[in-house]
Amino acid sequence: MLQKPYNIGYTTGVFDLFHVGHLNILKRAKEQCEYLIVGVSTDELVMEYKKKHPVINFQERVEIVEGIKYVDRVVPQINRDKFAAWEKFKFDAMFVGDDWKGDALFNEVEKKLNEVGVNIVYFPYTPGVSSTLVKQKINI
Repeated sequence: MLQKPYNIGYTTGVFDLFHVGHLNILKRAKEQCEYLIVGVSTDELVMEYKKKHPVINFQERVEIVEGIKYVDRVVPQINRDKFAAWEKFKFDAMFVGDDWKGDALFNEVEKKLNEVGVNIVYFPYTPGVSSTLVKQKINI
């Protein structure tokens, strides 16, 4: 069996109204690492930075992500400090949708993580799908 480029991978998300874009990032991340840790944003964190409540509560979102075969471990994401997450989980790579590329937050994160040998791998955003679009379609 071919060795994957990374041992431990890490990605995060709200994973509200789970859709194929979420599945794509988890699948692509697992293709790149032996062990995938997924941080699911708590309800409080989502409220803090998105100023809205998730449709699906935290515990149910965790259960959904835990049920995905590409995911090895689910952890709560209680803040957006990716370097603190690295200090705790010691991942080799962090996987992110390319819609974050160039964002000031991620430029700083990328710089700090690169200094400790962690790569940030950007995956193409799945066009035409997002939790926001799903909500619009069902008028939430």
